[in-house]
Amino acid sequence: MSSTLSLLLSGAGTGLLAGGASCAAVQGGLLAGAVSRRTPAHPGSAPRQTAEPLAPVGAFLIGKLLSHTALGFLLGIFGAALQPSPRTRAVLLIAAGLLMVFFALDLLGIKAVSRLVPRPPAAFGRLVRGRTKSSSRLAPAALGFATVLIPCGVTLSVELIAVTTGSAVSGAAVMAGFVIGTAPLFTLIGYAFRRASQNVSSYLVGVTGIVVAAIAVWTISSGLQAGGWLPTATTASAVGSAPAAAPPSLQAAPEIGEPQEPVTVDASGKQTIILTVTDFYVPTAFTAKANLPTTLVLRGADAGGCARAFTIPELGIEEIVKKNGDTRIDLGTRKPGKLLFSCAMGMQGGVIDFQGGHV
Repeated sequence: MSSTLSLLLSGAGTGLLAGGASCAAVQGGLLAGAVSRRTPAHPGSAPRQTAEPLAPVGAFLIGKLLSHTALGFLLGIFGAALQPSPRTRAVLLIAAGLLMVFFALDLLGIKAVSRLVPRPPAAFGRLVRGRTKSSSRLAPAALGFATVLIPCGVTLSVELIAVTTGSAVSGAAVMAGFVIGTAPLFTLIGYAFRRASQNVSSYLVGVTGIVVAAIAVWTISSGLQAGGWLPTATTASAVGSAPAAAPPSLQAAPEIGEPQEPVTVDASGKQTIILTVTDFYVPTAFTAKANLPTTLVLRGADAGGCARAFTIPELGIEEIVKKNGDTRIDLGTRKPGKLLFSCAMGMQGGVIDFQGGHV
């Protein structure tokens, strides 16, 4: 549930910061048409403006929310059936980020990339926009529902992220969050593009391009970390290996609740690394001994968010951490070198640096 909420909030943040303006640029005409729908006051009389402009706006956004949530649900099912490995998921995230780069450059007026940006067929756009002339009370909701077929740039990237979740509920959450995030700016900026001068409209497009570019860099960085390709420096605060353990007869059992050393080696030469998982990983850097049988213990302590979806890309390992409790992973006998880990979405990670030889 916490992971789903995290995706919902992540989608909402993306929609609020970047999706609102970019979607208004593509779909704002549909919203404006729905809001300005004119109906006859009496038979034979001239058409008049709808008295309650907020009603069609609400209907439009509800239709959009329903269609995008359903799409996210289906994309999550597709991702679950596909069962992408950690590195395949990372490649999809990087692809989503690169797609955002193209849209950002297009918004910034770089003509060289305009032909590379996916766009809906012009005939389809004209057909859907023609529905704005309908006087039906359901027309705004139908137009909102149809926006799923006229995606704005950032939407395509969020759809790709929905696939990477590998869950119908999570896919629906990230898409629903995205639409919720776009709702406030979508209405306001839709009117701005409709009524503002060309100079103001160009300014809004430029600002949107910069925001989309920033999110693209963050998404690509997350993909690189999720794939284990983004170097993680072992800091001076990295937790080091504990001294060799005393003979069993001299060892005292730890008290319940007593903190344990993150890296320990028992009398039989078996090494245990304990990574505490809350909404974050603690610590994020370990120094361990190479050439020892090693077990990684993921210790859930009210674990939540992306941190629960733990991956080791190099080994193809994926585990859902228990909210409270231990999840054990056999790392085998590691040679000297660094082993990177991260959450499935690449939002955070860390490193285990195996050094030296036998104790």
